[in-house]
Amino acid sequence: MKKRILVAPLNWGLGHATRCIPIIKALLDCGFEPILASNGVALLLLQKEFPQLISIELPFYNVTYTRSGEYFKLKLLKNSPKLLRAINNEKKATKVIIETYNISAIISDNRLGVCSNKIPSVIITHQLNVLSGNTTWISTKIHQKFISKFDECWIPDSEGDINLSGKLGHTDGFDMPTKYLGPLSRFSKFSLPIKNDLLVLLSGPEPQRALLEEKLLLELKKYKRKVVFIRGMMQDEQTYEVKGNMIIYNFMTSEELEKTINESALIISRSGYTTIMDLAKLEKKAFFIPTPGQFEQEYLAKRLTELGLVPSCTQDEFRIEKLKEVDDFKGLELIEANLNFKELFSLF
Repeated sequence: MKKRILVAPLNWGLGHATRCIPIIKALLDCGFEPILASNGVALLLLQKEFPQLISIELPFYNVTYTRSGEYFKLKLLKNSPKLLRAINNEKKATKVIIETYNISAIISDNRLGVCSNKIPSVIITHQLNVLSGNTTWISTKIHQKFISKFDECWIPDSEGDINLSGKLGHTDGFDMPTKYLGPLSRFSKFSLPIKNDLLVLLSGPEPQRALLEEKLLLELKKYKRKVVFIRGMMQDEQTYEVKGNMIIYNFMTSEELEKTINESALIISRSGYTTIMDLAKLEKKAFFIPTPGQFEQEYLAKRLTELGLVPSCTQDEFRIEKLKEVDDFKGLELIEANLNFKELFSLF
């Protein structure tokens, strides 16, 4: 029998699930049988990408954003008991899954309760440092304590000075086995004719996803070039509508999205880390609007702007005229990585 590997990404937007796609494909290529576990839109996305694989629903975290970014940290603190309960429920569910499905190893993408001391357990994260303003030291310490319960930590970034995550994925004094995988992306770069002047990629938790959608649709009324707008709403069926120079989709599959990004001159999106890895792989120009109150996205957007790669601004500050700033920035570039999956999976 093939060894069964439980792959469990966090359901917090689509980024954790999408960056697991190349890992799942590599497991299949290396003769393993991935078992998928998540919930919500993350699980739905993986089910659409891998309909032939067994998939299991895990407990929901039930954490939402505030309408105002300045209260996000306070809401997270209030939700911390709920988070701890969800992690404990994950631990119980994981134990049952291991026994029921004869699991040989675990790959968890930021699901802190999906681990076991009976089989090899790996966590994927780009956050060795968890930014939270003046409480960064304690949020980092707590996160690292959870990470240390795993056998290995895989970081989807380059180890050297030229990297995408900056201080998020690079720290001193973290004492556990870590491996830098290089940036992970489900996409490949193709030389295709540019058909779309602008591509809007939305994702992330509500209500902030919907608030940005509302703002961008209003601003894009002034934009007369060709626009593809992807709402980032994973649903059972794909839908679209045409509004003048704009075509609006609820979601796209990986294959469709890969083609559309390659055919687009400029991308507007959140500065989520998985999106940054995808756009770097495809060497695209972009404009970033970080999720209000999310320190990680705000840090990444500011860092890439200061490096002269991608302009950015806050959600409140965005106006369509700001897209003119893109001409003064270099755009994202591919950071090569020679990842040997057979060697990586030797732990299993």
